[in-house]
Amino acid sequence: MDKQQSMSFTGYQKFVIFILAITQFTVILDFMVMSPLGDMLMKSLDLKPSAFGIAVSAYAFSAGISGLLTAGFADKFDRKKLLLFFYIGFIIGTIFCGLAESYATLVAARIFTGLFGGVIGSISMAIITDIFALQQRGRVMGFIQMGFGASQVLGVPIGIYIATLWKWEAPFWMVAVLSIFIAIAIAVYLKPLTAHLSLQRDKSAFAHLWHTVSKRDYRIAFTATALLSIGGFMMMPFGSAFAVNNLGVNYNQLTMLLMVSGVSSLLIMPVIGKLSDKINKYTLFAGASVWMMVMCVVYTNLGVTPLPLVMVFNILMMMGIMSRMIPSSALTSAVPDMADRGAFMSINSSLQQIAGGIAAAVAGMIVTQESKGSPLQHYNTVGYVIVVISVISIILMWRVNKLITKKQKYTQVTPLQEEAPQNLNEAL
Repeated sequence: MDKQQSMSFTGYQKFVIFILAITQFTVILDFMVMSPLGDMLMKSLDLKPSAFGIAVSAYAFSAGISGLLTAGFADKFDRKKLLLFFYIGFIIGTIFCGLAESYATLVAARIFTGLFGGVIGSISMAIITDIFALQQRGRVMGFIQMGFGASQVLGVPIGIYIATLWKWEAPFWMVAVLSIFIAIAIAVYLKPLTAHLSLQRDKSAFAHLWHTVSKRDYRIAFTATALLSIGGFMMMPFGSAFAVNNLGVNYNQLTMLLMVSGVSSLLIMPVIGKLSDKINKYTLFAGASVWMMVMCVVYTNLGVTPLPLVMVFNILMMMGIMSRMIPSSALTSAVPDMADRGAFMSINSSLQQIAGGIAAAVAGMIVTQESKGSPLQHYNTVGYVIVVISVISIILMWRVNKLITKKQKYTQVTPLQEEAPQNLNEAL
């Protein structure tokens, strides 16, 4: 692959980036909308922070379990069919969330949604790794991760707005309707992805799962991903409640705050994606992690703060979060062999979801609130825990970077359309 080819995308590749990005938009929005609805849910359903933490983590735990259960099958089927199957299940689960009328039914609906939605990200990652070369993946990750920012710019503010007009269930109906149209586009326009099927050697799904988990290099990447997720998820569930009850932000200002943070993400992510393809991905990740640690400590120790200053701190913190997500995703995507990509991504996504669920539950145990509307207590402790976890993540990602550097000495990673080695790890 020459330099020009590695720098440009074909028309079909652009479509794949778009459809996966908008798919991620709906999945991320379905998960993220729980956080800004947090204060509303805690008041309307009379929930304590620990109970709300469980409602958030229920999705993550079920998603993680689902990913582990499906990992052995992830490389046994056409990736397009897998994506459609789990996306349709996700749509059904989101509809159930919209129908929920109590805390118990909401938690049950979140569990069902997580069983399907949690696998979609790993299938998308496997598709990206199949179609795009490593030299392109930084930019691809940048565009795919724009779903995160877009959910804040468009989805979350609109979700909060319609929730205030009707009820907290309304945003889930919005996600479900949009997802139906996306599922139709996937079914009609996405091409089958079956070339990996010819590389399969394991006779059973369990054997393939064990084969993937047993590789030492993979386990290092899995651990790094899990710790990254714990650090990333701990602040999220109580972000809106902290802004409202501690920083003095009202609901109208909260919508504006989320939009500003989302716009900054949309602007930052393509830049970081291009940058991660030009400079060392690990260097970018380490620098962004240090920046994020500083901003987390500063932000979680704030009291009542003017809205413009809260916006500035949110943007600065978002810069750190986004600038470490993109290079770390690109680095991790280079670890698995072609025959193991689906299983690797499923397990990696599962650990990510489970770690996120643990983070949300632990944050719910750390954070306390004396009464409705009173300031959250011990939120700054969450910031300090994130710092410790982030330091360990930097060390683990350094090991992942070393593995990839060593691997590239033996072979050049290429997209699936070209002749690629079947077992890169054996070369080591």
